Amino acid sequence: MDFPPTRLPGRGPGWYRGDLHVHSTHSDGELTPAALAAAARTAGLDFLAATEHNAAARPGAWGDAGGEDLLVLLGEEVTTGTGHWLALGLPPGRIADWRHRVGDPGFERALREVRGAGGLCVAAHPHAPYPGGELMYPLECFDAVEVWNGQWAADLPWNADNEAALAEWGRRLGAGTRAGRWQPAVGSSDTHLLGQLGTPQTVVRAEELSTVAILAAVRAGRSWIAGSAAVQLEFTAEAAGRTVGLGERLDTGGAPVELTVRLSGVPDGSTVHFRTVRGRAHRAPADEVVRWSTDAGQSGFVRIEVRRPGGRVVALTNPILLR
Repeated sequence: MDFPPTRLPGRGPGWYRGDLHVHSTHSDGELTPAALAAAARTAGLDFLAATEHNAAARPGAWGDAGGEDLLVLLGEEVTTGTGHWLALGLPPGRIADWRHRVGDPGFERALREVRGAGGLCVAAHPHAPYPGGELMYPLECFDAVEVWNGQWAADLPWNADNEAALAEWGRRLGAGTRAGRWQPAVGSSDTHLLGQLGTPQTVVRAEELSTVAILAAVRAGRSWIAGSAAVQLEFTAEAAGRTVGLGERLDTGGAPVELTVRLSGVPDGSTVHFRTVRGRAHRAPADEVVRWSTDAGQSGFVRIEVRRPGGRVVALTNPILLR
């Protein structure tokens, strides 16, 4: 089955795969920037974000690692005693202040400074099960939420704290979409060791392969999360002769909505879950093409989860909004 290409000639509008949370030897990772760039190319990624703990990479550290085939976004994992968050798209040498806790004015100031520099603020692994890792800052303060964080030492790409983060994000979507202030979800490997990069990865529909375009796509929710580069997914909604994709709003005019999910690279026995403001509204075997019909009055939004037998997530999407 043909899917929209993820690596386009000319690097213009299209789908791009990347990892938004990566550590090198410039903080507590075991791989150099050059080794991470090589791993990204091997994994078929188009971009990665350097997010050292409370530090910027040394000047020039990533200068030779990127190129026309690999975009390196500069950022930081802002590591505090009451949770971690990602500052993505920072200028070279710039870092966000991490010397704050819940309730400190320094937190809001740091967010403003990142956004003022054109960056994006992402809640990182909000339910991480270690001291200081659990996010205590209000989720609504961030531009996006990392609902799928890779395992630091184990080889399983899904765990209980991801399930909690996904459930919390999903519960908040109903109110957020109605208010017009919903937060997109992202997934990142949090790579520290060899073999972790791109598990999971965020796949975005951007106007070009550039920091500005990738962050704009993440901010708009034009993205989905894959457990590996082998997984391909396309999700669309059609009503009244109009078709939209992830992060977009479909004005249905009261007509029924036909939802279509196209898949490949999904393990045998997996299932597709259509989730709406009512929770899991429909479930079906993960065939190459899966369809379901609904209407805006019943749903408001629809998002997709693809799960293996036993429940581990293979892929998940941001919502399509219905009006």
